[in-house]
Amino acid sequence: MRLMAGWMLTALCLTSGICTAQSATAAEAEGLSIGRVEAAGNVTLTRSEILAATSLRPGQRFSAVEASADVQRIASLGPVETAYYTTGIADGRVTLTYEVVEKNLVRTLVLRGNKGIGDSRLLNELTFTQGDYLDAFAVRTGRDAIEAFYHKRGYAWATVTLNEAAMLVGQVEYIIEEGPRPKIKKVRFSGNQSFTDSELKKAVNTKPRKLLIFQEYYNIERVDEDEQKLIDVYQKRAFLDVKVSSEVVFDDDKKTAEVIFHIEEGPVYLVDSIRFTGHTFFDQAQLRQDLRLREDFYYSHDRAEFDARKIRGRYLELGFVEAQVELKRVFLPGARVAVEFVVTEGPRFRIGEVMITGNTSLKDHSIRRVLDEEGFEPGAWYDADDASGIGNGELEQIVQHTIVAESVVITPTGDAPDTRDAMVNIREGQTGSIMFGAGVASDAGIIGSITLDQRNFDITDWPESFGDLFTGKAFRGAGQRMRIALNPGTVYSTYSINFTEPYLYDQPVSLNVGGASFSRYRESWDEGRLTGSLSLERRYRDDWRRGIAFRGEQVRISNLDADVPKEIFDVKGDNILYGTRFYVRRDRTDSSYLPTQGYNFDAGYEQIFGDFTFGILSGTQRWYKTLYEDLAENKTVLETKIHAGTVIGTAPMFEKFHAGGLGSIRGFRYRGVSPRKGPDDDPIGSDWLIMGSAEVAIPLGSQTFAWLFFGDVGMIDSGPIRMSLGTGIQVMIPQFFGPVPMRFELASPLTKDDKDETQAFSFSVGALF
Repeated sequence: MRLMAGWMLTALCLTSGICTAQSATAAEAEGLSIGRVEAAGNVTLTRSEILAATSLRPGQRFSAVEASADVQRIASLGPVETAYYTTGIADGRVTLTYEVVEKNLVRTLVLRGNKGIGDSRLLNELTFTQGDYLDAFAVRTGRDAIEAFYHKRGYAWATVTLNEAAMLVGQVEYIIEEGPRPKIKKVRFSGNQSFTDSELKKAVNTKPRKLLIFQEYYNIERVDEDEQKLIDVYQKRAFLDVKVSSEVVFDDDKKTAEVIFHIEEGPVYLVDSIRFTGHTFFDQAQLRQDLRLREDFYYSHDRAEFDARKIRGRYLELGFVEAQVELKRVFLPGARVAVEFVVTEGPRFRIGEVMITGNTSLKDHSIRRVLDEEGFEPGAWYDADDASGIGNGELEQIVQHTIVAESVVITPTGDAPDTRDAMVNIREGQTGSIMFGAGVASDAGIIGSITLDQRNFDITDWPESFGDLFTGKAFRGAGQRMRIALNPGTVYSTYSINFTEPYLYDQPVSLNVGGASFSRYRESWDEGRLTGSLSLERRYRDDWRRGIAFRGEQVRISNLDADVPKEIFDVKGDNILYGTRFYVRRDRTDSSYLPTQGYNFDAGYEQIFGDFTFGILSGTQRWYKTLYEDLAENKTVLETKIHAGTVIGTAPMFEKFHAGGLGSIRGFRYRGVSPRKGPDDDPIGSDWLIMGSAEVAIPLGSQTFAWLFFGDVGMIDSGPIRMSLGTGIQVMIPQFFGPVPMRFELASPLTKDDKDETQAFSFSVGALF
């Protein structure tokens, strides 16, 4: 019985990690003076590290309670598996020893049997590495992670086994049986009557090849996900009873797989009736406006839920903070659905106090002025649609983008009868950045890029010490922007510094002050510009912007060829220009990066003084329209553009208009469309220019890749109308601030002048890293 009790005590120590193992004299040690305190059993921990976690010291009276507390603290140390203490008495004094059993180490980490995937890639799936303390749970989780990774890469029968015996002595060994990796040979559909195979293939990720080039392999998880995608596709189009299953047919040696999706479409559900109850503020006609559901048209849960959110949003934006809309559906015979929206309006609230929290480096007024510009201020109706309380409202997104925050959440608080306070919770983001990049373009050669950008700058916050410049405590907090860009290149180079105050005197007026240096090798001369600029722009709530911009510029024309035309020779050397431009612009697109609907407009007039006196009137209008949306919700978009400009007076050749190249009339070289003079037909610029273009972007499986078809047309003050047709590929590269496009375009002129310079292929490639 004593032997069994001893084993039970040992087992308790090993499982709990804490044990007070006392000698036969332990009870006698209570209250005696401690002579020595020792540590034992430690391998990687030092004696001082162990004793630093204890409270008992030589000269103190021994206490079993305090010794047990010491053991608990020792056991909480990272390397410790178990801990306990022992006591001994010598010469009337206690010798106290803290015993530790340290965790095992991962002494070796071995993968066996992997041939298709290398060690380094598989080891990335683990949360530990050789030399770490051995965590049995992490080791077993790692086995599952490696096996899941194999399945994801198409090794459907791969298994990974852990050598449990070796793990006990610190050796982690995974034995891998990869098995076959079947390629997707074909994807078919059966039972589909309402959609063609080609339409359904765009909705699934299981396909023989990715981007028509890269071989795809069988992935059971992807097939399961595609089943649900097909169900979603059908249900969004009123096939509520659709059923989808999959069948996979392998060849004899499991090297290829044919995936068949079996579809039972079922009936198409139609809306039988739409009712509204509980509403008093809006009448039924107002609530029906812009609903996606219509009587006797297709019914889908997505449309019904969208309409419920839209109705609730109409109340929320007018101050009905507590408004709710319940969607009720009754399924009737004949695949028809009766829909009822039950409205609970609740009271209407104005904004009380606006409280801001969570901001540490950004000043309150830098946030408050954004809210004021959007009309979210005390006394206004509380727009709980834009301020959604979960971070995805339009106002929350505007504030987040403007102050470069990680997230912005605005929630109503308080219990006053007529008002709700607004709690604006800010989670600050990284406002400062340094970016390195490179690019190459057919029009501009190779370009390097170094950009320093601080979007929470404060020009009045001067450093109190030299160290403040390096700790980020200086020049920070006012929501201003300071940007320095260095772009050296083989054909042209630019260097610029810009300061922007987005809210001059806390009004929706932006002030921009900048300086820039520009140099470019032209056809038979070099052009350099030193520019100082200042602009003021007023923003309006209907998206219109009105501004005035000033520039002072030195334009240097140098390194002229001996036979340049008179128009170029006459401006040799330094030319001084002063310009004042008045402009208006408006952006009503649905995205800053990939617009699919809307338009933007920019027009202005600049009066130039200095060595020359003339004016430039110019304007650009772009329209975007979604032509088609496939079953995977990828949009085919039409973009049309008109640009026109004219010189009023007599301008030097370097201020006139040229056409051709990327963003202009493709199929022609950069500045390839221009009046020309001299023995080398140097371009001297046109007094006016009109250009138009139409471009269709068709997504290739996703919005990342798109096939382009375009036509361009343009006129200058000499020669015929130029026209071109072309095609190309657009690739959107993800960056933290938004996607960056790469374009590869092939175009051919349909009409041209004999002296025009053509270029069939043009491209633009850039990346930040």
